[in-house]
Amino acid sequence: MKENKKTNQRLESTKKYIDDLSKNYSRLNMVRVDLGYKKEHKDNVTLEEANKNFKTMLNNKRSKPTVFEGMVGYVAKKEVGEDKGVHFHMLAIYDGQKVREDVTKGKKIGEYWKDNIAKGRGIYHNCNQNDYKENKAIGVIEYNDENKRKLFDEKVLTYLCKDEQSIDSLKTNTKDRAFTRGIAPKNKSNVGRPRSVDKN
Repeated sequence: MKENKKTNQRLESTKKYIDDLSKNYSRLNMVRVDLGYKKEHKDNVTLEEANKNFKTMLNNKRSKPTVFEGMVGYVAKKEVGEDKGVHFHMLAIYDGQKVREDVTKGKKIGEYWKDNIAKGRGIYHNCNQNDYKENKAIGVIEYNDENKRKLFDEKVLTYLCKDEQSIDSLKTNTKDRAFTRGIAPKNKSNVGRPRSVDKN
């Protein structure tokens, strides 16, 4: 019960995080990508090294505009599995007014992780390319598209917010968290809000 309560609280607070982003951006482009390490390297990658890699990628956003320009938030779940070792399930959130190509962005994030961050040892899975196709739960979501947002909450956020493969066995730092997300933006005033000048 305690775990369910924790998961529910995480889910509700993450929904609010997305709501806060929607108040500032009339379109959000949801890009889901899984980041990990090749089988021949997975057993040699420590939790600390994986954390450092992921942090480096986020810190390099400004220096990699082709990959991260227009990114306004993120959600990430870190897991460790017998087959995959340490890996990340990441949702990169872009300003949908500026960034439309979700499949392209997913590929760019994955390639940057594989070749630059993980130094050729990385692998990735671009979920926007072939997952969620039936329910259309990712990609561009308009702020007033309640149906797609509901699907997104059910199919994407629920998965990201629940605990599955524990990292506790690898932890050396008790402050290490399996789930992270960006900081919610301060709400802009209604004057000049993007949705008021929404263009197709």
